[in-house]
Amino acid sequence: MSAPGKNEEALCGMVTHMEKMPRKQRRGDAGFTLIDMLFVVALIGLLASLAIPGLMKARGAAQSSSAVGTLRVLNSGELSFAITCGLGFYAPDLPTLGVAPPGSTAGFLPDEMAVAATFNKSGYNFSLAGTPLAGAPKTCNGLGAGMSSPGYATVGDPLDPTASKFFGSNSDGVVYQHSASLAPTMPESGPPPVGGPIH
Repeated sequence: MSAPGKNEEALCGMVTHMEKMPRKQRRGDAGFTLIDMLFVVALIGLLASLAIPGLMKARGAAQSSSAVGTLRVLNSGELSFAITCGLGFYAPDLPTLGVAPPGSTAGFLPDEMAVAATFNKSGYNFSLAGTPLAGAPKTCNGLGAGMSSPGYATVGDPLDPTASKFFGSNSDGVVYQHSASLAPTMPESGPPPVGGPIH
């Protein structure tokens, strides 16, 4: 049997050892305070308010570039139609450019551009029209005599009412830009009375 003094010594040693161990943090001491959270939220709000205008500007520039590219695709489709199928005359509308010529499985435009009189792409609405000429010949893709046109006009108007870039083109192949829609003034050939060419 061990002496009582030794047991007390051992017990005192254990208590001393436990006192030296770090105390666990209480639940109330952990985490963020309300001030910390408000600071983080305010910082995120400030960064967002600085980034959003730049993001919107970049988005507008990307949509404008895409609109110009789409008008060039329309011009290319019309030129291909005139050379290979229209005997020098142009398609009077978008659906005509979607009809494939004999021996081909694809039309002069991608399907999404040629299913209706207008189409939307990258934040813009596009339309194309040409005035039929009575003496125009039949085309190889089924358009009857007197239905193709000696020229055409195409426009791209933004869907966003606050946008300030409107585009148009015609059988000359030049893309024009203006601060308002070119639909009422775009001729089927030659420059419009308003706006300027994009170089």
